[in-house]
Amino acid sequence: METRDFQYEAEVQEQLDRLIEALGKNEVIEDYKQIAQQVNHHEGLKQLVESIKALQKDAVQFAHYDKPEAEREAIRLADEKQREFDEHPLVMLYREKLIEANDLLQHVTYLLEKQVNQDLEEKLEEVRKEE
Repeated sequence: METRDFQYEAEVQEQLDRLIEALGKNEVIEDYKQIAQQVNHHEGLKQLVESIKALQKDAVQFAHYDKPEAEREAIRLADEKQREFDEHPLVMLYREKLIEANDLLQHVTYLLEKQVNQDLEEKLEEVRKEE
């Protein structure tokens, strides 16, 4: 699949860069990045993830070798570890901050889309009047 870089007009690119920089400095985005970094560097959470992966892999192996009891036990343990991960305060805070950051970005996207559409409609109306 071929990918092409879209070349913006210089003024558009400059405004886009400013918007990206402003968003990066926004408190909501800063909070999200800080929590994400804490989650990524938390050894206990890393160990939980590795444990979940190993138990899921074990469950698949047990299923392959037709060992239903061992498979059920591995799934139960993986689910237990997954709940432990999901209920970890840092993970809960991360998800909260992710939702806030996502909401902000969706709002900015909506505002941009609304403004672009409004500008296009105005231009189209001008063209119609000229005809």
